[in-house]
Amino acid sequence: MTDYRIKEHPILPIPPGPSLSFTWKGERLTAREGETIASALFGNGVRTFGHHPKDGAPMGIFCANGQCAQCTVIADGLPVKSCMVPVKEGMAVQPLDGKPVLPDVAEADARFRDIETLQVECLILGGGPAGLSAAIELGRLGVGVILVDDKTDLGGKLVLQTHKFFGSIDACHAGTRGMDIGRKLEAEVRTFENVRVWTGSNALAVFSDRKVGILREGHYVLVQPQVLLVATGAREKSLVFKGNSLPGVYGAGAFQTLVNRDMVRPTDRLFVIGGGNVGLIAAYHALQAGIEVVGLCEALPECGGYKVHKDKLVRMGVPVHTSHTVVSANGKDEVESVTIAKLDAAWKVIPGTERTYKCDTVLVAVGLEPVNEFFVKAKEFGLPVFAAGDAEEIAEASAAMFTGRIRGLEIAKALGRDAGEVPQEWHRTAEVLKSRPGATITEEIPEEERGVYPVFHCSQEIPCNPCTSICPQGSIQIEGGDILGVPTFNEADCIACEQCVAVCPGLAITLVDFRKEDEAGALVTIPYEFPGTSIKAGDTVTVLDTLGRILGNVPVVKTRSPKFADHATLVKVRAPEEIARQIAGIRVQQPWVSDPMEETVQRIDDDEIVCRCERVTAGEIRARIRAGVRDLNELKAATRAGMGSCGGKTCPGLIKRIFREEGVRESEITEFTQRPVFMEVPLGAFAGLDTGEGPKQDVTPAHAVSAFQGGL
Repeated sequence: MTDYRIKEHPILPIPPGPSLSFTWKGERLTAREGETIASALFGNGVRTFGHHPKDGAPMGIFCANGQCAQCTVIADGLPVKSCMVPVKEGMAVQPLDGKPVLPDVAEADARFRDIETLQVECLILGGGPAGLSAAIELGRLGVGVILVDDKTDLGGKLVLQTHKFFGSIDACHAGTRGMDIGRKLEAEVRTFENVRVWTGSNALAVFSDRKVGILREGHYVLVQPQVLLVATGAREKSLVFKGNSLPGVYGAGAFQTLVNRDMVRPTDRLFVIGGGNVGLIAAYHALQAGIEVVGLCEALPECGGYKVHKDKLVRMGVPVHTSHTVVSANGKDEVESVTIAKLDAAWKVIPGTERTYKCDTVLVAVGLEPVNEFFVKAKEFGLPVFAAGDAEEIAEASAAMFTGRIRGLEIAKALGRDAGEVPQEWHRTAEVLKSRPGATITEEIPEEERGVYPVFHCSQEIPCNPCTSICPQGSIQIEGGDILGVPTFNEADCIACEQCVAVCPGLAITLVDFRKEDEAGALVTIPYEFPGTSIKAGDTVTVLDTLGRILGNVPVVKTRSPKFADHATLVKVRAPEEIARQIAGIRVQQPWVSDPMEETVQRIDDDEIVCRCERVTAGEIRARIRAGVRDLNELKAATRAGMGSCGGKTCPGLIKRIFREEGVRESEITEFTQRPVFMEVPLGAFAGLDTGEGPKQDVTPAHAVSAFQGGL
């Protein structure tokens, strides 16, 4: 089989090659040490993991985050989520086709242990930017903390973010790559002896006796906190369209996990649905991994993400189709193409505007919703609880870090610590960092054709100021002194240090140098975050303006990768004076990549799947709604929608959208009854089945109590 692992990346180090072997349907494949089954299968070119028992439909990865069960396989005889379980030497993996045959366990072989209950001042669910930041504040104040995260590495989505952060350098490490921010926060958390970190552990439920069930590396534990902090982040929303369950249709977070965490190239040609920051950034990450990005479509007239992210894509050669929607993902067993169409003012497809693009993957990036079920249950049962980050409100990770800090102080105060009041400046900073993109102004290009100075190609009000902090001359300011403004240069002498070019998270600053009057044209320094081997002095490159318009072909004079550029390359080109100031970027993808197919593909199958676990279609849901059903629990009983192994994490929002389309007000709808266990767990874990694996004892005798005193 072809090896689909990434061999070269401009930012990430390349891990050692495969050293393990396992079998897939009896065929021997290879895997890297620590690689999950899903990533190993993708690395060997396998994208279909099984077939649904209801209709035989092919199934592949969807969330890559343990939130669904689409990637379930049989590993050494047991059904497991392939995105969460690492490959072991000699492991035998089979697709989940039909009902699994489980191994027999003799009664004499079963050994049981007591279920421990641990008492702690604060339990934090989630080791992302919010949870880590809160733990740091609590650690400083001596509060006893247990921090739980289901991954082996802390950082949450920071682990997947290779781009530099927006915001403020002082407040949230702006100008630093997300993955490096995650490492800094984790390192600081681990300095506190009063903060215990449980990785590879899943929070299962909040019970009525105010205990929280945790599956800690396979062993079930009950934790009784005085205060609970829910920092569980967000899950991706989905869309209903024909072919939406084909292998190759999945979320942007899953894609970033495969590419940026596991260094797998899961696709050759990619199309992105959704123009928020998640979709725009995922498309950029794909380009960095050597993947062709055929295009991106957004239903709104303008992308909802930062304009600098959109501009970065278009000037690299990726078309962005606004006021467009996806019509269908096409293919028999896997994605082979995608069909999109233009929308009118009433959000209806305009007939005749359909276009089909050849691709093998469709990323769905249409927004996020809070993972807040633990918060809701804790409130219901009277357990003191706080929420931070996306679990409280969807915003950027920079805002999550700050809300985490605020919640840390608030929790310490609630526990009686002398924490003082939360500074008002913290609250103001948090609100600024949560700000949605503001007004877009006309890009101002300097008229001066002498000297040396930076040109700012950012023209939207967003919370960002690394360039003002990094300039050694203090020559860059934000208009009005507000972090939300647009930067300006105050005509002071520029020393051409190029640090502002390197630090800009949006790659939106170039440096123009007219000083060498004896040579034709001007020198322009452009940031470039692609493998250094792909560009060198003497090459000719195509340069574009902010809107992606081609300005011309110019020679590369010099390239360098100084330490302060943090893996980026600074490319110096010589350009005619009339275009030098307009240059915003270098094209990295050829135009023909994004050409539509000659014939538009119309998918015939009416297979718009709402509930992926139970294969319930939009047509089935609409029929029940038109028959008068208004209770989601009744709908579940009649169709099994929401009854699957994911616990109804994806389909409720899609079902409510169908209700709205059918003219039913949300006030008329009865919500699903939320059951206490929020993810699948082996029953043996609740009984204390001793598997011979798991964590070391992490309790003192004074904190341990006998089994089954939780809310089971």
